[in-house]
Amino acid sequence: MPFIFSRATRLFEVKQSGTNGRDVEGSGALQLNNNEQTNTPMKKELYLGLDVHKDCIITAVAEEGRKGEVRDTGVISNDLHALEKWVGRLRKAHGRDVILRACYEAGPCGFGIARRLKQLGVECEVVAPSLTPKRAGERVKTDRRDARKLARLLRAGELTPVYIPEATDEAIRDLCRARTDAVDDRRRSRHRLKGFLLRHGYRYQGKSSWSAAHERYLRELVLPHPAMKVILEEYLQGIAAAGERIARCEVGMRALLEQWRLAPAVRALMALKGFQTVAAMIVVSELGEVDRFAHPRQVMAYLGLVPTENTSNDKRRQGRITKCGNAHARWLLVECAQHYATPPKVSKELSRRQEGQPAQVRAISWRAQNRLHSRYTRLLGRRLQRNKAMVAIARELCGFIWELLHTQSCYHVQATSV
Repeated sequence: MPFIFSRATRLFEVKQSGTNGRDVEGSGALQLNNNEQTNTPMKKELYLGLDVHKDCIITAVAEEGRKGEVRDTGVISNDLHALEKWVGRLRKAHGRDVILRACYEAGPCGFGIARRLKQLGVECEVVAPSLTPKRAGERVKTDRRDARKLARLLRAGELTPVYIPEATDEAIRDLCRARTDAVDDRRRSRHRLKGFLLRHGYRYQGKSSWSAAHERYLRELVLPHPAMKVILEEYLQGIAAAGERIARCEVGMRALLEQWRLAPAVRALMALKGFQTVAAMIVVSELGEVDRFAHPRQVMAYLGLVPTENTSNDKRRQGRITKCGNAHARWLLVECAQHYATPPKVSKELSRRQEGQPAQVRAISWRAQNRLHSRYTRLLGRRLQRNKAMVAIARELCGFIWELLHTQSCYHVQATSV
Protein backbone atom coordinates (compact mmCIF):
# COMPACT_ATOMS: atom_id res chain seq x y z
CA MET A 1 0.00 0.00 0.00
CA PRO A 2 2.81 2.46 0.77
CA PHE A 3 4.49 1.43 -2.51
CA ILE A 4 1.40 2.22 -4.51
CA PHE A 5 1.03 5.59 -2.82
CA SER A 6 4.66 6.56 -3.44
CA ARG A 7 4.46 5.49 -7.10
CA ALA A 8 1.33 7.52 -7.63
CA THR A 9 2.95 10.46 -5.94
CA ARG A 10 6.00 10.10 -8.15
CA LEU A 11 3.86 10.00 -11.34
CA PHE A 12 1.98 13.09 -10.22
CA GLU A 13 5.24 14.94 -9.58
CA VAL A 14 6.60 14.00 -13.02
CA LYS A 15 3.37 15.14 -14.68
CA GLN A 16 3.33 18.35 -12.69
CA SER A 17 6.98 19.04 -13.47
CA GLY A 18 6.32 18.62 -17.19
CA THR A 19 3.40 20.94 -17.02
CA ASN A 20 5.40 23.43 -15.04
CA GLY A 21 8.14 23.26 -17.58
CA ARG A 22 5.76 24.16 -20.36
CA ASP A 23 4.22 26.90 -18.20
CA VAL A 24 7.59 28.40 -17.52
CA GLU A 25 8.39 28.45 -21.22
CA GLY A 26 5.07 30.07 -22.05
CA SER A 27 5.37 32.62 -19.25
CA GLY A 28 8.81 33.55 -20.54
CA ALA A 29 7.39 34.29 -23.97
CA LEU A 30 4.58 36.29 -22.38
CA GLN A 31 7.07 38.19 -20.26
CA LEU A 32 9.12 38.94 -23.38
CA ASN A 33 6.06 40.32 -25.16
CA ASN A 34 5.24 42.47 -22.15
CA ASN A 35 8.78 43.82 -22.11
CA GLU A 36 8.54 44.64 -25.80
CA GLN A 37 5.28 46.52 -25.21
CA THR A 38 6.78 48.29 -22.22
CA ASN A 39 9.80 49.39 -24.24
CA THR A 40 7.51 50.89 -26.89
CA PRO A 41 7.42 54.64 -26.15
CA MET A 42 3.93 55.99 -25.45
CA LYS A 43 3.20 59.52 -26.58
CA LYS A 44 2.42 61.91 -23.76
CA GLU A 45 -0.76 63.99 -23.85
CA LEU A 46 -1.30 67.43 -22.39
CA TYR A 47 -4.66 69.20 -22.09
CA LEU A 48 -4.55 72.97 -22.40
CA GLY A 49 -7.19 75.31 -21.01
CA LEU A 50 -7.30 78.84 -22.40
CA ASP A 51 -9.32 81.62 -20.79
CA VAL A 52 -9.35 84.08 -23.69
CA HIS A 53 -9.81 87.82 -23.18
CA LYS A 54 -9.43 90.82 -25.43
CA ASP A 55 -5.88 91.65 -24.32
CA CYS A 56 -4.57 88.45 -22.74
CA ILE A 57 -4.95 84.68 -22.50
CA ILE A 58 -4.73 82.89 -19.15
CA THR A 59 -3.32 79.40 -19.70
CA ALA A 60 -3.41 76.16 -17.73
CA VAL A 61 -2.18 72.61 -18.38
CA ALA A 62 -3.63 69.30 -17.19
CA GLU A 63 -1.45 66.22 -17.46
CA GLU A 64 -2.96 62.96 -18.62
CA GLY A 65 -4.31 60.43 -16.19
CA ARG A 66 -7.02 60.52 -13.62
CA LYS A 67 -4.70 62.02 -11.01
CA GLY A 68 -2.63 64.10 -13.38
CA GLU A 69 -1.50 67.49 -12.18
CA VAL A 70 -3.48 70.59 -13.18
CA ARG A 71 -1.37 73.74 -12.98
CA ASP A 72 -1.23 77.33 -14.19
CA THR A 73 1.27 78.19 -16.92
CA GLY A 74 1.02 81.96 -16.84
CA VAL A 75 -0.55 84.74 -18.87
CA ILE A 76 0.30 85.50 -22.49
CA SER A 77 -0.71 88.30 -24.82
CA ASN A 78 -3.72 87.70 -27.04
CA ASP A 79 -1.84 87.57 -30.32
CA LEU A 80 -0.82 84.65 -32.50
CA HIS A 81 2.94 85.18 -32.09
CA ALA A 82 2.75 84.88 -28.30
CA LEU A 83 0.58 81.80 -28.71
CA GLU A 84 3.14 80.18 -31.02
CA LYS A 85 5.96 80.85 -28.55
CA TRP A 86 3.93 79.34 -25.71
CA VAL A 87 3.24 76.17 -27.70
CA GLY A 88 6.93 75.98 -28.60
CA ARG A 89 7.91 76.19 -24.91
CA LEU A 90 5.52 73.37 -24.04
CA ARG A 91 6.98 71.13 -26.74
CA LYS A 92 10.51 71.97 -25.68
CA ALA A 93 9.73 71.08 -22.05
CA HIS A 94 7.74 67.88 -22.74
CA GLY A 95 9.27 66.66 -26.00
CA ARG A 96 8.44 67.13 -29.66
CA ASP A 97 6.23 64.03 -29.70
CA VAL A 98 3.85 65.34 -27.04
CA ILE A 99 0.18 65.46 -28.09
CA LEU A 100 -1.41 68.81 -27.27
CA ARG A 101 -5.19 69.25 -26.98
CA ALA A 102 -6.52 72.74 -26.29
CA CYS A 103 -9.88 74.38 -25.72
CA TYR A 104 -11.39 77.78 -25.01
CA GLU A 105 -14.91 79.10 -24.68
CA ALA A 106 -16.72 80.65 -27.62
CA GLY A 107 -16.86 84.41 -27.37
CA PRO A 108 -16.14 87.69 -29.13
CA CYS A 109 -12.55 86.71 -30.04
CA GLY A 110 -13.77 84.36 -32.76
CA PHE A 111 -12.07 81.30 -34.23
CA GLY A 112 -8.66 82.73 -35.17
CA ILE A 113 -6.92 81.07 -32.22
CA ALA A 114 -8.43 77.67 -33.04
CA ARG A 115 -7.41 77.90 -36.70
CA ARG A 116 -3.84 78.89 -35.84
CA LEU A 117 -3.47 76.10 -33.28
CA LYS A 118 -4.72 73.64 -35.87
CA GLN A 119 -2.01 74.83 -38.26
CA LEU A 120 0.55 74.26 -35.48
CA GLY A 121 -0.62 70.66 -35.06
CA VAL A 122 -2.59 71.27 -31.86
CA GLU A 123 -6.10 69.85 -31.58
CA CYS A 124 -8.29 72.75 -30.46
CA GLU A 125 -11.97 72.86 -29.56
CA VAL A 126 -14.11 75.94 -29.11
CA VAL A 127 -16.64 74.95 -26.46
CA ALA A 128 -20.12 76.26 -25.70
CA PRO A 129 -20.09 78.31 -22.44
CA SER A 130 -23.75 77.57 -21.73
CA LEU A 131 -23.06 73.81 -21.75
CA THR A 132 -19.96 73.88 -19.54
CA PRO A 133 -20.62 71.88 -16.32
CA LYS A 134 -20.74 73.99 -13.17
CA ARG A 135 -20.73 72.92 -9.55
CA ALA A 136 -23.58 74.17 -7.42
CA GLY A 137 -21.26 75.11 -4.56
CA GLU A 138 -18.79 77.20 -6.57
CA ARG A 139 -18.80 80.76 -5.24
CA VAL A 140 -15.31 81.90 -6.29
CA LYS A 141 -14.64 82.63 -9.96
CA THR A 142 -11.31 83.89 -11.29
CA ASP A 143 -9.57 83.71 -14.64
CA ARG A 144 -6.97 81.24 -13.38
CA ARG A 145 -9.66 79.00 -11.95
CA ASP A 146 -11.54 79.12 -15.24
CA ALA A 147 -8.44 78.10 -17.20
CA ARG A 148 -7.73 75.17 -14.86
CA LYS A 149 -11.37 74.15 -14.99
CA LEU A 150 -11.35 74.09 -18.81
CA ALA A 151 -8.19 71.97 -18.87
CA ARG A 152 -9.61 69.52 -16.33
CA LEU A 153 -12.98 69.20 -18.09
CA LEU A 154 -11.29 68.76 -21.47
CA ARG A 155 -9.29 65.87 -20.05
CA ALA A 156 -12.51 64.34 -18.68
CA GLY A 157 -14.34 64.78 -21.99
CA GLU A 158 -17.14 66.82 -20.40
CA LEU A 159 -17.09 69.79 -22.81
CA THR A 160 -19.37 70.36 -25.81
CA PRO A 161 -17.57 71.83 -28.85
CA VAL A 162 -19.22 74.25 -31.26
CA TYR A 163 -18.94 74.19 -35.03
CA ILE A 164 -15.92 76.04 -36.47
CA PRO A 165 -16.74 77.20 -40.01
CA GLU A 166 -14.28 77.54 -42.84
CA ALA A 167 -12.70 80.99 -43.15
CA THR A 168 -14.48 81.72 -46.46
CA ASP A 169 -17.83 80.49 -45.14
CA GLU A 170 -17.44 82.70 -42.07
CA ALA A 171 -16.67 85.73 -44.26
CA ILE A 172 -19.84 85.17 -46.30
CA ARG A 173 -21.80 84.73 -43.09
CA ASP A 174 -20.46 88.02 -41.71
CA LEU A 175 -21.51 89.79 -44.91
CA CYS A 176 -25.03 88.36 -44.58
CA ARG A 177 -25.19 89.51 -40.98
CA ALA A 178 -23.96 92.98 -41.94
CA ARG A 179 -26.85 93.23 -44.39
CA THR A 180 -29.28 92.24 -41.63
CA ASP A 181 -27.74 94.86 -39.32
CA ALA A 182 -28.38 97.51 -41.97
CA VAL A 183 -32.01 96.38 -42.22
CA ASP A 184 -32.35 96.68 -38.42
CA ASP A 185 -30.82 100.16 -38.46
CA ARG A 186 -33.24 101.32 -41.15
CA ARG A 187 -36.21 99.94 -39.24
CA ARG A 188 -35.14 101.67 -36.03
CA SER A 189 -34.64 104.96 -37.86
CA ARG A 190 -38.10 104.70 -39.36
CA HIS A 191 -39.63 103.99 -35.97
CA ARG A 192 -37.86 106.97 -34.44
CA LEU A 193 -39.08 109.27 -37.20
CA LYS A 194 -42.69 108.10 -36.93
CA GLY A 195 -42.54 108.43 -33.15
CA PHE A 196 -41.17 111.97 -33.44
CA LEU A 197 -43.95 113.01 -35.81
CA LEU A 198 -46.63 111.33 -33.72
CA ARG A 199 -45.55 113.24 -30.61
CA HIS A 200 -46.16 116.50 -32.49
CA GLY A 201 -49.50 115.47 -33.97
CA TYR A 202 -48.49 114.55 -37.55
CA ARG A 203 -50.14 111.36 -38.83
CA TYR A 204 -49.84 110.00 -42.34
CA GLN A 205 -53.28 109.10 -43.72
CA GLY A 206 -52.11 107.07 -46.70
CA LYS A 207 -52.55 103.34 -47.23
CA SER A 208 -48.97 102.13 -46.77
CA SER A 209 -45.95 103.64 -45.06
CA TRP A 210 -42.54 104.16 -46.65
CA SER A 211 -43.90 104.08 -50.16
CA ALA A 212 -43.12 106.76 -52.78
CA ALA A 213 -46.23 108.68 -51.73
CA HIS A 214 -45.19 108.53 -48.06
CA GLU A 215 -41.72 109.81 -48.86
CA ARG A 216 -43.21 112.74 -50.81
CA TYR A 217 -45.43 113.51 -47.83
CA LEU A 218 -42.38 113.62 -45.52
CA ARG A 219 -40.43 115.85 -47.90
CA GLU A 220 -43.31 118.31 -48.26
CA LEU A 221 -44.06 118.39 -44.54
CA VAL A 222 -43.94 121.93 -43.04
CA LEU A 223 -42.83 122.05 -39.39
CA PRO A 224 -43.23 125.13 -37.18
CA HIS A 225 -39.75 125.25 -35.58
CA PRO A 226 -36.30 125.15 -37.28
CA ALA A 227 -35.09 122.53 -34.77
CA MET A 228 -37.86 120.19 -35.86
CA LYS A 229 -36.83 120.61 -39.50
CA VAL A 230 -33.26 119.62 -38.62
CA ILE A 231 -34.48 116.52 -36.78
CA LEU A 232 -36.71 115.50 -39.68
CA GLU A 233 -33.89 115.91 -42.19
CA GLU A 234 -31.43 113.93 -40.05
CA TYR A 235 -33.85 111.03 -39.68
CA LEU A 236 -34.51 111.02 -43.44
CA GLN A 237 -30.78 111.03 -44.15
CA GLY A 238 -30.26 108.12 -41.75
CA ILE A 239 -33.01 106.09 -43.43
CA ALA A 240 -31.54 106.78 -46.87
CA ALA A 241 -28.02 105.86 -45.71
CA ALA A 242 -29.25 102.55 -44.27
CA GLY A 243 -31.02 101.78 -47.55
CA GLU A 244 -27.80 102.41 -49.45
CA ARG A 245 -25.92 100.07 -47.09
CA ILE A 246 -28.47 97.35 -47.74
CA ALA A 247 -28.10 97.77 -51.51
CA ARG A 248 -24.29 97.63 -51.34
CA CYS A 249 -24.34 94.49 -49.18
CA GLU A 250 -26.72 92.73 -51.55
CA VAL A 251 -24.54 93.64 -54.54
CA GLY A 252 -21.53 92.20 -52.74
CA MET A 253 -23.43 89.04 -51.80
CA ARG A 254 -24.46 88.37 -55.39
CA ALA A 255 -20.94 89.05 -56.67
CA LEU A 256 -19.28 86.69 -54.16
CA LEU A 257 -21.87 83.96 -54.64
CA GLU A 258 -20.34 82.88 -57.95
CA GLN A 259 -16.97 82.21 -56.28
CA TRP A 260 -18.33 80.48 -53.18
CA ARG A 261 -17.97 76.72 -52.92
CA LEU A 262 -21.52 76.42 -51.53
CA ALA A 263 -23.10 78.27 -54.46
CA PRO A 264 -24.81 75.06 -55.75
CA ALA A 265 -26.48 74.63 -52.35
CA VAL A 266 -27.72 78.23 -52.47
CA ARG A 267 -29.21 77.75 -55.95
CA ALA A 268 -30.84 74.49 -54.87
CA LEU A 269 -32.38 76.18 -51.83
CA MET A 270 -33.72 78.95 -54.09
CA ALA A 271 -35.87 76.26 -55.71
CA LEU A 272 -38.00 76.25 -52.54
CA LYS A 273 -40.93 78.62 -52.28
CA GLY A 274 -40.09 81.78 -50.36
CA PHE A 275 -36.30 81.68 -50.85
CA GLN A 276 -34.52 84.13 -53.08
CA THR A 277 -30.80 84.92 -53.22
CA VAL A 278 -30.49 86.79 -49.91
CA ALA A 279 -32.57 84.34 -47.86
CA ALA A 280 -30.87 81.29 -49.36
CA MET A 281 -27.37 82.67 -48.73
CA ILE A 282 -28.24 83.51 -45.12
CA VAL A 283 -29.58 80.01 -44.38
CA VAL A 284 -26.69 78.19 -46.07
CA SER A 285 -24.04 80.36 -44.40
CA GLU A 286 -25.61 80.00 -40.96
CA LEU A 287 -26.07 76.22 -41.14
CA GLY A 288 -22.56 75.52 -42.41
CA GLU A 289 -21.74 71.85 -42.97
CA VAL A 290 -25.08 70.04 -42.99
CA ASP A 291 -23.36 66.64 -42.72
CA ARG A 292 -22.89 67.26 -39.01
CA PHE A 293 -26.67 66.99 -38.59
CA ALA A 294 -27.61 63.31 -38.67
CA HIS A 295 -31.36 64.01 -38.42
CA PRO A 296 -33.66 66.97 -39.22
CA ARG A 297 -34.57 67.26 -35.54
CA GLN A 298 -30.98 68.29 -34.86
CA VAL A 299 -31.38 71.19 -37.28
CA MET A 300 -34.61 72.21 -35.54
CA ALA A 301 -32.88 72.10 -32.15
CA TYR A 302 -29.86 74.00 -33.52
CA LEU A 303 -32.17 76.83 -34.59
CA GLY A 304 -34.12 76.81 -31.32
CA LEU A 305 -37.43 75.87 -32.94
CA VAL A 306 -38.20 72.83 -30.77
CA PRO A 307 -40.57 73.24 -27.78
CA THR A 308 -39.33 73.20 -24.22
CA GLU A 309 -40.27 70.06 -22.31
CA ASN A 310 -40.68 69.09 -18.66
CA THR A 311 -41.58 65.41 -18.56
CA SER A 312 -41.75 63.41 -15.35
CA ASN A 313 -43.16 59.92 -14.93
CA ASP A 314 -46.19 59.69 -17.25
CA LYS A 315 -46.82 63.45 -17.46
CA ARG A 316 -45.44 65.30 -20.47
CA ARG A 317 -45.47 69.09 -20.46
CA GLN A 318 -44.33 71.11 -23.47
CA GLY A 319 -44.06 74.88 -23.61
CA ARG A 320 -42.77 77.60 -25.90
CA ILE A 321 -39.83 77.08 -28.22
CA THR A 322 -36.39 77.01 -26.65
CA LYS A 323 -34.87 79.87 -28.73
CA CYS A 324 -31.49 78.28 -27.91
CA GLY A 325 -29.39 78.51 -31.02
CA ASN A 326 -28.98 80.58 -34.14
CA ALA A 327 -31.40 83.49 -33.79
CA HIS A 328 -30.55 84.95 -37.22
CA ALA A 329 -31.51 81.85 -39.17
CA ARG A 330 -34.52 81.22 -36.93
CA TRP A 331 -35.93 84.69 -37.64
CA LEU A 332 -35.41 84.24 -41.37
CA LEU A 333 -37.10 80.83 -41.50
CA VAL A 334 -40.15 82.18 -39.71
CA GLU A 335 -40.32 84.96 -42.30
CA CYS A 336 -39.97 82.49 -45.19
CA ALA A 337 -42.66 80.28 -43.67
CA GLN A 338 -45.22 83.04 -44.35
CA HIS A 339 -45.21 82.08 -48.04
CA TYR A 340 -46.64 78.63 -47.30
CA ALA A 341 -49.90 80.11 -46.05
CA THR A 342 -50.96 80.46 -49.70
CA PRO A 343 -52.08 77.42 -51.75
CA PRO A 344 -49.38 75.39 -53.54
CA LYS A 345 -48.36 76.92 -56.84
CA VAL A 346 -45.25 77.13 -59.01
CA SER A 347 -45.22 80.79 -59.94
CA LYS A 348 -43.33 82.37 -62.80
CA GLU A 349 -40.52 83.55 -60.50
CA LEU A 350 -40.23 80.16 -58.78
CA SER A 351 -40.20 78.38 -62.13
CA ARG A 352 -37.35 80.62 -63.26
CA ARG A 353 -35.35 79.83 -60.09
CA GLN A 354 -35.90 76.09 -60.61
CA GLU A 355 -34.39 76.10 -64.09
CA GLY A 356 -31.39 73.78 -64.29
CA GLN A 357 -32.22 72.01 -61.02
CA PRO A 358 -32.57 68.20 -61.02
CA ALA A 359 -35.94 66.52 -60.74
CA GLN A 360 -35.19 65.48 -57.15
CA VAL A 361 -34.86 69.10 -56.03
CA ARG A 362 -38.07 70.14 -57.78
CA ALA A 363 -39.90 67.17 -56.24
CA ILE A 364 -38.79 68.18 -52.73
CA SER A 365 -39.94 71.75 -53.39
CA TRP A 366 -43.40 70.65 -54.52
CA ARG A 367 -43.75 68.17 -51.64
CA ALA A 368 -42.83 70.92 -49.20
CA GLN A 369 -45.53 73.21 -50.57
CA ASN A 370 -48.26 70.60 -50.25
CA ARG A 371 -47.20 69.37 -46.83
CA LEU A 372 -46.66 72.77 -45.20
CA HIS A 373 -49.81 74.40 -46.59
CA SER A 374 -52.00 71.51 -45.46
CA ARG A 375 -50.31 71.60 -42.07
CA TYR A 376 -50.94 75.33 -41.78
CA THR A 377 -54.61 74.86 -42.70
CA ARG A 378 -55.06 72.16 -40.05
CA LEU A 379 -53.41 74.29 -37.37
CA LEU A 380 -55.70 77.22 -38.12
CA GLY A 381 -58.66 74.83 -38.08
CA ARG A 382 -57.72 74.00 -34.49
CA ARG A 383 -57.89 77.76 -33.76
CA LEU A 384 -54.20 77.98 -33.06
CA GLN A 385 -52.75 81.47 -33.01
CA ARG A 386 -51.31 82.41 -36.40
CA ASN A 387 -47.85 83.26 -35.05
CA LYS A 388 -47.59 79.88 -33.36
CA ALA A 389 -48.72 78.18 -36.53
CA MET A 390 -46.00 79.96 -38.49
CA VAL A 391 -43.36 78.81 -36.03
CA ALA A 392 -44.62 75.24 -36.45
CA ILE A 393 -44.39 75.61 -40.23
CA ALA A 394 -40.84 76.96 -39.91
CA ARG A 395 -39.92 73.96 -37.77
CA GLU A 396 -41.14 71.52 -40.41
CA LEU A 397 -39.50 73.60 -43.13
CA CYS A 398 -36.16 72.75 -41.50
CA GLY A 399 -36.74 69.10 -42.38
CA PHE A 400 -37.19 69.85 -46.07
CA ILE A 401 -34.13 72.12 -46.07
CA TRP A 402 -32.06 69.36 -44.45
CA GLU A 403 -33.25 66.85 -47.05
CA LEU A 404 -32.59 69.26 -49.91
CA LEU A 405 -29.08 70.24 -48.82
CA HIS A 406 -28.09 66.61 -48.29
CA THR A 407 -28.50 66.08 -52.03
CA GLN A 408 -25.71 68.57 -52.79
CA SER A 409 -22.17 67.32 -53.33
CA CYS A 410 -20.55 70.74 -52.77
CA TYR A 411 -20.39 70.08 -49.02
CA HIS A 412 -17.77 67.38 -49.62
CA VAL A 413 -15.41 69.80 -51.42
CA GLN A 414 -12.75 71.24 -49.13
CA ALA A 415 -12.31 75.00 -49.07
CA THR A 416 -9.16 76.22 -50.79
CA SER A 417 -8.59 79.23 -48.54
CA VAL A 418 -7.70 78.96 -44.86
